Amino acid sequence: MKSFAELIAEKRNGQALSASDIQRIIHDYAQGRMPDYQMAALAMAIYFRGMTPAELAPWTHAMLHSGRVIDLGHIQTRKVDKHSTGGVGDKISLPLAPIVAAAGVPVPMISGRGLGHTGGTLDKLESIPGFRTNLTIEAYTEQVEALGVALIGQTAEVCPADKRLYALRDVTATVESIPLIASSIMSKKLAEGIDALVLDVKVGSGAFMKTADDARELAQTMVAIGEEMGKDTVALLTNMDQPLGQMIGNALEVRESIDILRNEGPEDVRSLTLTLAETMLELGGVDPNRAVEVLENGDALSVFQRVIAAQDGDPRVCDDPDLLPTAPHREPILASRSGVVHRMDTRGIGMAAVTLGAGRAKTDDIIEPSVGLEMAVRLGESVEAGQPLAWIHHRGQGVEQTTQRVLDAIVVSEHAPELRPLILERVTADRS
Repeated sequence: MKSFAELIAEKRNGQALSASDIQRIIHDYAQGRMPDYQMAALAMAIYFRGMTPAELAPWTHAMLHSGRVIDLGHIQTRKVDKHSTGGVGDKISLPLAPIVAAAGVPVPMISGRGLGHTGGTLDKLESIPGFRTNLTIEAYTEQVEALGVALIGQTAEVCPADKRLYALRDVTATVESIPLIASSIMSKKLAEGIDALVLDVKVGSGAFMKTADDARELAQTMVAIGEEMGKDTVALLTNMDQPLGQMIGNALEVRESIDILRNEGPEDVRSLTLTLAETMLELGGVDPNRAVEVLENGDALSVFQRVIAAQDGDPRVCDDPDLLPTAPHREPILASRSGVVHRMDTRGIGMAAVTLGAGRAKTDDIIEPSVGLEMAVRLGESVEAGQPLAWIHHRGQGVEQTTQRVLDAIVVSEHAPELRPLILERVTADRS
């Protein structure tokens, strides 16, 4: 049997690891028999050398089976989830899951928290007074069966090897490895008990993948893993050259999500939500037109209210969003010149919201749910000097630094930008 050091050297030298060696690595790491420093060395070797498809499938399989794989087989209908690679103002999961569930396809959704410039679904949900995301797997299973949707966080029982490795990658500069990103995402999602998965792979200045080529490679890798594991998987490459919608910040994004479920809200959020919903319904064997029907007749909003109540939140927020945490101050950030909004550093805008307290720079940072940014302009819009570019919702801290970050991030010039569509590409198993 080869030592871990020998296996690390093989990967460092560009050799492929065998399935049995990969199984042993993940199993021993999850059990604490492979130390962090050796896994860190292996992750760095993978970062530089990559992984072959013959390595990636057993790696993902081992991560998936390092803990409990949830069985929802007793629910006869096809179960479909969605995962986003993360962006700024990306509150899509909140209106999306109730729409799909109301249309007849169960959505078992295990989500994460925000870190850095990207927001987290759990943080948004927890800005609803009382809302609880730490359900047991048994309660999660019962709720999916009863309501068609549950929105929870990763438990210690699900993919423990991934949980350890993700934290290690974060502090060893190995996050941005396509094989490690793909296997991390897919192992967690495949543990949920789903039959199919839709992936929203962000592209642009607010995404981890800055170029369409990198995003396409990640999408193709994840789709291939899903299909290898017997799950129908579709990926959409979507535009993150500017924030999604107007609101950035936890309670603010819940408000905007409720607007969408009321058949209102920003057109880009509505359009992407419905496109993803229609794709999920298609994979679930339900008429995609049902998405618009349940949005317009109020069924989706009703499901969201029932989910909030079931998870100990206050469902009255759907009728009265002022029950959500609200910052005491709202101040404009004014354009210093006239022109056209030519470019946005969307990551910079996300970090401006973090400066206010709406996100985390470190994993143990405490989030203030009421604060954030409200965008007042979009790419390609004309602005006059002194016109608001955005509004800061704040509690008296971080205003000056946030203002400067936003001013640095929004480029106003005399040149109109080339605008990309919201949906850039669809990636399926045949890469069509």
